[in-house]
Amino acid sequence: MIDFKGNHFPKSVILFAVFFYVRYGVSYRDLEEIMAERGIEIDHATLNRWVVKFSPLIAENAQARKKPTAVSWRMDETYIKVRGAWTYLYRAVDQDGQTLDSMLSERRDTAAARRFFKRAVGTNGVPDRIAIDKSGANLAGLQGLNVILKFTGAGRIINIIQSKYLNNIVEQDHRFIKQITRPMLGFKAFHSAAATLAGIETAHMIRKGQLGQTEISPFKQFAALAA
Repeated sequence: MIDFKGNHFPKSVILFAVFFYVRYGVSYRDLEEIMAERGIEIDHATLNRWVVKFSPLIAENAQARKKPTAVSWRMDETYIKVRGAWTYLYRAVDQDGQTLDSMLSERRDTAAARRFFKRAVGTNGVPDRIAIDKSGANLAGLQGLNVILKFTGAGRIINIIQSKYLNNIVEQDHRFIKQITRPMLGFKAFHSAAATLAGIETAHMIRKGQLGQTEISPFKQFAALAA
């Protein structure tokens, strides 16, 4: 259970603000105005603190509760601007387009790719195969992970497929993330960007029905992750 003690606003208000921000792509000043129209006077700096604090916690719970995913993966990275410079959002989905994991990195290199693959496998288990693009860094990162799997007794290694065609599904999936981040007018700090993106990915998972609670509203699914 996520601890909301010490806040001056009820848990329901905090969750509504965080969900609205990561799901609908507005600026913090727009969200401040939206909240005021609902009778809740709160400044944009506080809204930012809520998103940065609670989004990663909710995202962690979403990963633990999401439905099982397929063993054939697609991996690619997209660009996110932080402090006026481009950073790299590594993302992976399965063959059905279900979100597996994501990771923001300041660099696009072998070390970052290997770190992302280790994270995704740690969260979702070892897949049978992963399709990547022609990036040498991604290939080297995945080969490095295979070396680790081979010598740690995992029992099998991952089949690597380099195919632009197979990766279309994850490239198309980037569009939702870009659509939400565009109105946010850029991120001022790396840690806040990473935290916010975790919340956006969670809202995207709910949109895809990955939590298996389609009988209740997306907001209620999001709020349930804090319980």
